[in-house]
Amino acid sequence: MIKKVAVLLVLVLLFQVFSGLFAVAANPFRDLVAQSAILAERDTGKVLFESNANMRYPADSLTKVMTLLLAVYAVENDEISDNELIIMTETAWYGIDENSTTLDIQPGEVMTFIDLMYSAYVGNANEACNMIALRIAGSVGAFVEMMNDKASEFGCLSTRFINATGQYHDFQLTTAYDQFVIFNEAMRSVLFAEIAGTFRHITESTDDSESRTITSSNFMLNQSSRYYYRNCISGRDSSTYEGGHSLIAFVEEEGLSLISVVLGSDELISDDGSVDRRSFSESIRLLQWAYTQFAWRDILKTTDLLARVRVMHGSGADFVNVRPETPLLLLLDNSIPTESFIRTITIFYDEDDDPLIAPVSAGDVLGEVVITRDGIEYATIALVANTDVNLNSFEYIRRQVTALLSTTIARNIIIVLALLLILYIALVVRYNIVRANRLRRIKNAKNDIIRDRHQNFRD
Repeated sequence: MIKKVAVLLVLVLLFQVFSGLFAVAANPFRDLVAQSAILAERDTGKVLFESNANMRYPADSLTKVMTLLLAVYAVENDEISDNELIIMTETAWYGIDENSTTLDIQPGEVMTFIDLMYSAYVGNANEACNMIALRIAGSVGAFVEMMNDKASEFGCLSTRFINATGQYHDFQLTTAYDQFVIFNEAMRSVLFAEIAGTFRHITESTDDSESRTITSSNFMLNQSSRYYYRNCISGRDSSTYEGGHSLIAFVEEEGLSLISVVLGSDELISDDGSVDRRSFSESIRLLQWAYTQFAWRDILKTTDLLARVRVMHGSGADFVNVRPETPLLLLLDNSIPTESFIRTITIFYDEDDDPLIAPVSAGDVLGEVVITRDGIEYATIALVANTDVNLNSFEYIRRQVTALLSTTIARNIIIVLALLLILYIALVVRYNIVRANRLRRIKNAKNDIIRDRHQNFRD
């Protein structure tokens, strides 16, 4: 029988009376200037801040994230070589507004596929986006269908693409949350991360195309910009009259990887004529807030010895310490004390009913620990033996014999054996007595015969 031993190793301090206040940051982010936003940790998806994160909003040039991602997948799956020469066609220019962003790549110009990717993403060239779509899917419509299928595969059901360029369309919509998911998936690709993190790229010249120097409109990557953010790895910006200013930023700092998405911000013109594009300033303010407000915290270490388990028949040790098999690292608001997490330990062995018997090897699972706080379970982690405990063979045999002799069946068998031994001894004694009497009678008879012979001889 497995007996659960609940052990509270962490005392709840007095300030936990106010633990309900810890559900939100002690210093919350305030006064966001945007229609919607989200800030989340990349690996765990933990949301640190959100405002209307599931509200649908124009995707605009954030569309180019999915366009580039499908191009990257085509290269990574060996469907297209990154050095393949692509001839720009007139079809790639269909539907492009005269005021939209292009690099003026004319029909007949030849460009490598990798340069086409840089042109589409870093240079914001809409004709390059369409040319990528044509090369991969044969038509822009088929490519857009692929974009929507991939968004659905990622679970982004509130996102709908109408074109591959990001030109404004009433029905081309997304959400801040969906953009976090899509960009997070995209950043798993080394090639995507390389292109999305590039501020300046020089295309390769060909016989039919001159070299171009293209620069990103993502000012967080521009060292000469007021919005430059040293730890920004990559991102995607967007600016349209209808959708305002939006920005995705991926930042790594102090061991913490964050993705922020700000949709529908505006520009603030100061009295001195300077312009504050607040999609950038708000993203920076949001990121700076997060890095002062949150940090990775050690809740459990693999060196923590959480309990002792009694070991039967151990050589030189009657107990073994248990430790967590894996550490528990949580991203927490700095106002939350690690002491407020409760450890509930369960040992899978009971000294009386189901004891742990040597030998025990380091790493053997002997129990588990459940980490909770305010009734919320954060993790269940196996508890393993910290050291080896060898078997004491002599002690094992002695205890086995003692245990055997202490049973009713064993006692009954011993009594029966004892009775049989007594009976055997009695039979042996009786046999020896009968045999001795018989030998004595035989001897007496022989003596009588000898006497009779002597008597007869005298006579």
